[in-house]
Amino acid sequence: MRLSCKAAGIFAIIASLVISSVPSVAQDKKVTISQAFQSMLYLPFYVAINKGYFKDQGLDVSKETAGSPTAALAAVLSDSAEFSIHGPEWTAIAASKGADVNIISNVVNGAAVWIATTPDFKYEKIQDVKGEKVVAGLMPTTSTSLFMKLLQDNGMDPKSDVDILQVQIGSEPGPFLGGQAKVAVLYEPGLDQVAAQGMKVVLGFPEEYGPYAFSSVTAKKGVDPETAQSVVNAMEMAFRFMHANPDETIAIAQKEFPSLDKKVVEAAVKRMLKENVYPTSVETTNDAFETAMKTQIALGNLKEAPDYATFVFPDYVKKAMALPK
Repeated sequence: MRLSCKAAGIFAIIASLVISSVPSVAQDKKVTISQAFQSMLYLPFYVAINKGYFKDQGLDVSKETAGSPTAALAAVLSDSAEFSIHGPEWTAIAASKGADVNIISNVVNGAAVWIATTPDFKYEKIQDVKGEKVVAGLMPTTSTSLFMKLLQDNGMDPKSDVDILQVQIGSEPGPFLGGQAKVAVLYEPGLDQVAAQGMKVVLGFPEEYGPYAFSSVTAKKGVDPETAQSVVNAMEMAFRFMHANPDETIAIAQKEFPSLDKKVVEAAVKRMLKENVYPTSVETTNDAFETAMKTQIALGNLKEAPDYATFVFPDYVKKAMALPK
């Protein structure tokens, strides 16, 4: 039976009222975070993704891998990403050249670099490596930079007292295990890859330096404050989870690095939790920041450190740390 024009009109009005009364589903805000590398150092970021902490904050995060710290930072400067993850020194260098950027969250709070030797190498002090060939990452990278500074601090010349074999970052275990050198400077998981093969860990920079701003979240100063707060909140929840749930944290790391031996991943995560490489909160302390910047100044990468009070933006951190536990 056909509806009269009047009845049809009434039906249309009722239908429109019903549709308009249905609550709309809020869409998560799309955000891009550019990381320098897929790195075990950035495990807190992966934990925040895997545990849904970004989603809990109303964010739909896209993880992009830039291939280098400068490329990750460039993504923020060009507005192709809202945030980037890499060493804070790159942000400081960019800021010294006029870029309107600062760091808003901690990611890695220890100088996550170690020195390993072959089992037969007699090591008691850093001077024992004099005259040796040393495998290290291709400059510029923090591991090799810290090693060179350590030599300088102990009266040695990195150019003449050792022969540094620079290789692509992440490939250091190959030539070391292959017998090309008796000493290597390593990040994780390379360190525990060689340790599993019987190599000795003789020096850890986390213990040598203590708190050290090694990796951070960078943003433009004009970033949307609500979005930035949500990112920092998610990172805070990730840090809390990691220290309270090491076994599940290891499982997430194994998922993120499926090509690595599970035992190596487990050893690496346990080491970095134990040595406070993974921080307990999003706060970058003044001491950690100053130690990191002094290294860059000593190496000639910076003339002076940025002002901690304005460069290490505190507002998001304070609110995140105040979240209920």
